[in-house]
Parts: sequence; structure tokens; C-alpha cells
Amino acid sequence: MKKNYKIEVDCANCANKMEEAANRTEGVKQATVNFMALKMVVEFEDGCEPSAVMEEVRKNCKKVEDDCEIYF
Repeated sequence: MKKNYKIEVDCANCANKMEEAANRTEGVKQATVNFMALKMVVEFEDGCEPSAVMEEVRKNCKKVEDDCEIYF
């Protein structure tokens, strides 16, 4: 399952860090961040609960870029 999320991030480098953090999160099959569109597309592993996985994605992204935000 793929879902789109609106994000708030200040620079392309920060967006790249968010993408890497999201991809390291358990339950995420693949995540891509589009800085220009301020959008994150997340494909989830089968059997995962997207809302629970996204809470972990948010935590991991905050570790690398504390002023970023993901809206879901």
C-alpha cells in the first residue's frame, strides 16, 4: 500500500535526511521525499498498520531534523 503525506521541511538536504530516516523505519518498504512538492510517498510492507508505522517515521525524522513535520 502506498500513501502520500504532506511534509514541512526547510531545505533539500533536510528532505534527503528525512527520506533516509523513513527508509530505515521498520514497516516501510520504500519512502521518497519530494522537497519541491513538500510531499512524502511511503510504500508500506504487507501487514503493517500505516498509522503506527508513520508514528515511527515521524520519530525517526525528528531525530535527524527536529523542525520537520509530517501531516497524516
